[in-house]
Amino acid sequence: MSLIFQTSPWWVLVCLLAGVGYAALLYQPLPGKAVAEGWSRGLNYGLAALRFLAVTLLALLLLNPLIRSLQTRTEAPKVVLAIDNSESMTAAGRPALNQTLTMLQTVRQQLTDKGYDVSVRTLSDTAAPAELTQLAFRQRTTDLSKLLDGIRSDYEGRHLTDVILLTDGLSNQGLSPTFGTYPFAIRAVGVGDTVPKKDVLLKAVVANRVAYLNNSFPVKAEITSNGFAGRSAVVVLRQGTREVGRQTVRFDKNDTFSSVEFKTTATQKGVQRFTVDVLPQEGEFSKVNNRQDVYIEVIDGREKVLLLGLSPHPDLKAFRAILEKNQNYDVDVRTLSTAEGTSIPIDKTYDLLILHQLPDITNIGNAAVAKLLAKNTPTLFVVGVQSSVAALNPLNPVISVLGPPNQSDKAAAYFNPDFKQLNLDQTRLDLLDKLPPLTTPYGEYKLLPGSETVLWQQIGTVRTTKPLLAINTTGTRKTAVLLGEGFWQWRLEEYALTGKQEIVDELMQKVLQLISVKEDRRKLRVYPVRNEFLAGEAVSFETELYNDIYERQYGVPIRLDLVDERDVTRTFNYTPTEANSRFDVSRLPEGVYRFKATATLNNRAEQSAGQFIVRDIQLEAVNTTADHGLLRQLAAQSGGTFYKGADAGAIVNDLTKRATPARLSSTESLNEIINWRWIFFIILTLAGAEWALRKYNGGY
Repeated sequence: MSLIFQTSPWWVLVCLLAGVGYAALLYQPLPGKAVAEGWSRGLNYGLAALRFLAVTLLALLLLNPLIRSLQTRTEAPKVVLAIDNSESMTAAGRPALNQTLTMLQTVRQQLTDKGYDVSVRTLSDTAAPAELTQLAFRQRTTDLSKLLDGIRSDYEGRHLTDVILLTDGLSNQGLSPTFGTYPFAIRAVGVGDTVPKKDVLLKAVVANRVAYLNNSFPVKAEITSNGFAGRSAVVVLRQGTREVGRQTVRFDKNDTFSSVEFKTTATQKGVQRFTVDVLPQEGEFSKVNNRQDVYIEVIDGREKVLLLGLSPHPDLKAFRAILEKNQNYDVDVRTLSTAEGTSIPIDKTYDLLILHQLPDITNIGNAAVAKLLAKNTPTLFVVGVQSSVAALNPLNPVISVLGPPNQSDKAAAYFNPDFKQLNLDQTRLDLLDKLPPLTTPYGEYKLLPGSETVLWQQIGTVRTTKPLLAINTTGTRKTAVLLGEGFWQWRLEEYALTGKQEIVDELMQKVLQLISVKEDRRKLRVYPVRNEFLAGEAVSFETELYNDIYERQYGVPIRLDLVDERDVTRTFNYTPTEANSRFDVSRLPEGVYRFKATATLNNRAEQSAGQFIVRDIQLEAVNTTADHGLLRQLAAQSGGTFYKGADAGAIVNDLTKRATPARLSSTESLNEIINWRWIFFIILTLAGAEWALRKYNGGY
């Protein structure tokens, strides 16, 4: 420690003179006496000394000196023992693995005795046991890159010299560890068998995630084999416990990859589990990797869309092509002036209406339109030269057009940047400037309350504030109005310019989705944070509860019932709070689960239901052949060494024969001396002692 002055050191002399002067003036001898107040000479000098010290210290504090301190810390070299505790590590047998763990336990103790700071890390977050042979190898996945990156991050700036990595080299998650750069040497200890096993592996099952009720769909299984050339295997497809298909696959002598495809039919709605199983072969190394599950959501029908036009028109074909890009739409196309228009199913329930040039000036379809709109079905009106604008105005909540009938304009489109309900790329929408104009009604346009403009009209080179495409999602019926005929030309022109039909189609698809999306008005909403979870992972449910004006409510008990595929019910009770509105369920076995949550709010029963999947992915069983080549590459890149499991004991000699001294680190700090509390108490003690002595000896 040292004292640093922020001013000239000569000011210290001034502080000393101030202390001397103050003490001399206060304790100078009285006239005719040897000392002040008639005290003894010794007491007088003692009091003067106390006053001198107190005043000098106070004066020095006014100079605000700094105390410079230097702390030196000795840091021993650190070694991390990183252990891959995944399931694949035991593929070659636990006894052989335990022998290597015992050797590493000895290495750990020897390095500690030689002054190294040794710690243990695993793939899991749990602390490693004192004896490495007691470590459980139960991790369902392996991410070596994440393990090494975590060590690099946690030990940044510390004296970490080496990482001893015990693994079989099989990484099935994240990036390859060889892609990373590490500031420490990796001593890779390879375990497991590098000789390919005699095995049949179900490599992948390919199927659509969504199927429609009573429709057939394919399930494709990809199979590889080693050591079974010229033999056959039976592949079985099951739905639950019911077998729905069986095929035989033959392994060619020169080709170990084979595939089979099943055709099955979705007979139940909801999430269904299908299992593909390759029946085991005699002498097969592992039977765990012969089976995989695939989960398919079976939908009970698509969203029904009625595309109704006054007469055949290219616009109808354009809208149909856009709708059919989405497999969730079932499009019914009809025109009033043709035979199919005479049998419009008025009583049928639709999820979306697209009315082209309806209501019309001839009143052919106005009665049918009125009945369709009475159900408050989301609607897109497409206005053309045969539309009756006067009849349209009272039917839509979006816009009112006032003008002479049978008069039109030619208007191109430009995007309204203030429209934020849709996530649209404005740079891509610059294409609208190059598209041909639409035929729009002439007149005065007035947006109704709650409406927003998506596209404005551009007449010639003049950008107007007349809407071309507007939308209203605030009313009882969500509605959009396209005030232009000739939309089909936009798709053709985009294809001529770009060779694709994406931008215009995306714009219209999103507008239709916005007005057709069903609003959730439930008071209780309980839902899993994901649709799929891994076996062993906690299933988290988010809970939202609302009062009549849709304000969040807390503190209401919730009952949650989970039903598995065997109709076994698990019941849980919890109470969400403002600090924690989630509820976790742990240790659920694999399968499809239905859930129902119930609560009582204002003496009314509220409920919420749904489904989720717990998937058991056997990633660790897919490949059981150790990859020591990756470990050699990783060790060479980091300046380390590769060891076989039986040679792990040589690590101690390799580390200790290299001089690795402890690292000295110094920390310098500057502190103001006025912040030292004991200075205050010293001054207080000096002043208090002087006062007490003066009083005791009769002074004032």
